[in-house]
Amino acid sequence: MKRWLAFTPLLILVALAALFAGYALKRDPRVQPHALVGKPMPALSLPELTSGRPAPIRVPGEGPILVNFFASWCAPCEIEHPQLMALKAQGVKVVGVAYKDAPANTQAFLTRLGDPFAQRLLDRDGRAGLEFGVTGVPETYLVGSDGMILAKHTGPLTPDAAEDLLKKAR
Repeated sequence: MKRWLAFTPLLILVALAALFAGYALKRDPRVQPHALVGKPMPALSLPELTSGRPAPIRVPGEGPILVNFFASWCAPCEIEHPQLMALKAQGVKVVGVAYKDAPANTQAFLTRLGDPFAQRLLDRDGRAGLEFGVTGVPETYLVGSDGMILAKHTGPLTPDAAEDLLKKAR
């Protein structure tokens, strides 16, 4: 009987390894949740970067906009930044939401790389990200003029990904 007690931790470890392997083998890491696509955008007000005053993410009646969750500490956000600047040059309205970032760091990031955003908002505690279903930054949401989320892109925007998002707005 005492021999079985000695093997109990090993048996538990083997059982946990089998459970983990079973989950990992059935899970597709490329699956990206798009739970809010086709649903209304969360009605949120967040502090503005410069003034700290609460402002809505989207003003009703505006045309389609892109809502981009980014952070100064995010290397892929730096990679996508030139594409955001190109969208601004094309006249696309992009709302930037600084996700779990300090305002001073966000401002330094935008000063260094350029500011592609029509509106800069802060999500210091990540609650807006939770409401949107952000799985990590950068993430970009296309919001129609009716307030419906039309599409979501996870990861750095490329020219092709940006074009695909904009096609869905038409």
